[in-house]
Amino acid sequence: MPASSGNLGPGFDVLGAALDVWLELYVSEVGEFSVDPGEPGLPEDRSNLIVKAFEELHPADDVRFEVRSEIPLARGLGSSAAAILAGLLAADHLYELGNSREALFARACEIEGHPDNVAAALFGGIVVCAPPGAPARETPPDPIELGSGTTPPPGPVPAPARLDPPEGVEGILVIPGEEVSTEAARAALPADIPLAEATHNIASTTHLVLGIERSDLTLIERGLSDRIHQQRRRPLYGRSMEIVEAAREMGAIGATISGAGPTVLVWSYWQSTGKLVEALTGAVGEWAHVRRAPISPLGASVEV
Repeated sequence: MPASSGNLGPGFDVLGAALDVWLELYVSEVGEFSVDPGEPGLPEDRSNLIVKAFEELHPADDVRFEVRSEIPLARGLGSSAAAILAGLLAADHLYELGNSREALFARACEIEGHPDNVAAALFGGIVVCAPPGAPARETPPDPIELGSGTTPPPGPVPAPARLDPPEGVEGILVIPGEEVSTEAARAALPADIPLAEATHNIASTTHLVLGIERSDLTLIERGLSDRIHQQRRRPLYGRSMEIVEAAREMGAIGATISGAGPTVLVWSYWQSTGKLVEALTGAVGEWAHVRRAPISPLGASVEV
């Protein structure tokens, strides 16, 4: 299950990208319930988000869960979306429930509350999510394990449009040591946005999507500008915003706050990546970790 970066600058709750940073879940029927979360401090009971998602489709009474994850928590890299999808896909595969990817996407969105990270992690590449209320293709209800005590599957949710990663463009992550909760990041935003700021983001998002589709670096650079959420959240991740603002001078195409932050996704042309990693590492010192994270064309997968 890949990590993901939501928003991509101007595409608030609409755009997302899968990243080559992974969560792996191993499940097996052993006759009793247990969880190995992979690192200390994470839930080892049914409050674990992976287990909660699994039990949306089937009880986990006889299942052992083993988690191994590279995705840091509360850093804006879609750790909750990866956990939710891992649980849903594991239950669907283990018990041969036959749910389509679209049905699992809808269920995951219902749990997560927004689609961008879920869509990117499930389908891979770069995704453009439909707004709430957009028409979805009507399909027959998908199977769900009978007698599980769960709620019926959610109604139709439009599947995202998927784009391949732009040619020659790589991602670099600047991952701070501190956490930022999604709740705090959401609370920093007003209920209403000025028209000029909304218009700016519509234009930027359009340029970004066209640039990604065409692998046009100029359009991508123009399209990374946001006026809705990043500056308003600056008090939550001031040093991250300094990296966003300095990235072009270091040789990047641009940079965006990843999801709710505080991680920064730096967009790099492949020939510049090595020098850019060195420059970023020197700039952040010890307050953040720098790693290459290419945009992954692959989404979630299940192996036997």
